[in-house]
Amino acid sequence: MQGYVQVYTGDGKGKTTAALGLALRAAGAGLKVFIGQFVKGMEYSEISALRKKLPEITVRQYGGDCFIVNKPDERDKQLARAGLDEVNSIVQSGEYNVVILDEANIAVYFNLFSIDDLLKIVRAKPSHVELIITGRKAHPALIEAADLVTEMQEIKHYYQKGVQARKGIES
Repeated sequence: MQGYVQVYTGDGKGKTTAALGLALRAAGAGLKVFIGQFVKGMEYSEISALRKKLPEITVRQYGGDCFIVNKPDERDKQLARAGLDEVNSIVQSGEYNVVILDEANIAVYFNLFSIDDLLKIVRAKPSHVELIITGRKAHPALIEAADLVTEMQEIKHYYQKGVQARKGIES
């Protein structure tokens, strides 16, 4: 099966959720899935569920204890760069049919690693590997290199009314 590069970006909710839905579908079809989460290190509900219920989906996190809101520190950069090196090895191994780089776009935006480093992985992936890259602010060069780009657009969100992230829905 030919693998493609998909990018889920934009300011709307649903990028990670869409990637996780694809992971679930792929696992159900017997494909091997790897999810690398950048800038996230907290145990979100979906990560807990995957680790408990779907061991055929491997998840690794390359972030600190909280999502980067302001300026990243040196530890954030070290975690992301080490993660990108590991993800590169995983993609190149060809062991996984689907590889998801969750929030890699934000990692590039915050200069945790360069767009050139990310594009090296995109360009060198084995032909059978489906590569999904999520996060706001996708770099134009990544959009150009991708085979499929979906932009999530926020029309209305209850965050605007002060609703905080709810466990099991947003976290």
